[in-house]
Amino acid sequence: MKNRLLPLTNRKSEKLITTFGKARLIGLADGSMELRGGHPQDQTAAKEWISMFMHEAVPRLER
Repeated sequence: MKNRLLPLTNRKSEKLITTFGKARLIGLADGSMELRGGHPQDQTAAKEWISMFMHEAVPRLER
């Protein structure tokens, strides 16, 4: 896992919060979050991390 708070190069309204393998947790300008890409194992690791450290967040899943 690599924590990063860098804006994505193609969209300034989105921020990369962290990565889990190839899965990326993205913070959107409206305050919501999306979990994008990755293998099922990566998404499972992301969901576990979110449940422990960002339990108030309910990310949307995008494939």
